[in-house]
Amino acid sequence: MIAFFSRWASLPAFYRRAGRWIPWLWAVAAGLLMAGTVGGLVLAPVDYQQGEAYRILFVHVPSAWMAMFVYMFMAGASASAFIWHVKLAEILARVSAPLGAAFTALALATGSLWGARMWNTWWVWDARLTSVLLLFFLYLGFMALQAAIEDRRRAARAGAVLALVGVVNIPIIHYSVEWWNTLHQGATVSKFDNPSMTWDMLWPLLTMALGFMVYFAAAVLVRARSEILERERHRRWVIDEVTR
Repeated sequence: MIAFFSRWASLPAFYRRAGRWIPWLWAVAAGLLMAGTVGGLVLAPVDYQQGEAYRILFVHVPSAWMAMFVYMFMAGASASAFIWHVKLAEILARVSAPLGAAFTALALATGSLWGARMWNTWWVWDARLTSVLLLFFLYLGFMALQAAIEDRRRAARAGAVLALVGVVNIPIIHYSVEWWNTLHQGATVSKFDNPSMTWDMLWPLLTMALGFMVYFAAAVLVRARSEILERERHRRWVIDEVTR
């Protein structure tokens, strides 16, 4: 088992596998996002309370989900790098942070646009909004810490500590609407036995969420391959790959 994971985590092997996966992932992500966009903006009916303004949720909700998912991915990769010194895990944690920050910024921006229409305010120090803002700062802190330390192995270990400490914010984000009195609406999709959305609204939302996830996978692989080339640029296998 250890030998299997060692081969999978080998940078040359990962680089070559990722190169084969990336075109397929881009194609799948494009198809899902196109289907979700048409379903959410054209096919889904108008909401009887929020009107057309609710359609921003087809971007806002998947981006908010991805903000938390990417942080857990980054923290998991950081833990693997910290405990087992897996170089590939260091790279995946490093390259996923800007993507997570982008998803979080998109969630905050689209949430503010929705709030301006529904709540008549762009921002409130609501428990959900504040904890998501803290998540954005955690991403920025992780990236700043990585950039501030020249030795990448030391930077990865320092970043891992910050990422793992910040994990406590994820359940706070998820349960904030239950633990505190908040303007933010409660769960809708996660109530699998009785979701608050009808199927003609739900399927575009889930399609967009899956499209965002596949997009993240493709983008991570692209960024990881670039990071591997930069780190291993003096290795013989990199020279052979580049000159092939």
